[in-house]
Amino acid sequence: MATKTISLKLEAYEKLRKARRYATESFSEVILRARWPEETISAGEWLARCREAGPQLSDAELDRIAALKVADRPPEDKWKR
Repeated sequence: MATKTISLKLEAYEKLRKARRYATESFSEVILRARWPEETISAGEWLARCREAGPQLSDAELDRIAALKVADRPPEDKWKR
């Protein structure tokens, strides 16, 4: 059987581990058992849905985001001394 090494965030690993039905069930078996949604959505469809739904954030929330964006600074460069 061919194998492929992958990297997972710890959160994803824990979800996968908890999804096992029994202790010896492999992660491959868990993944193959999973159901993946068949429906996909394009960016244009998503944009149309957002426009139909109306604003998702209040003016106060947008003002807060704008203020945080103005105050944001790049992180200190660890490689410069």
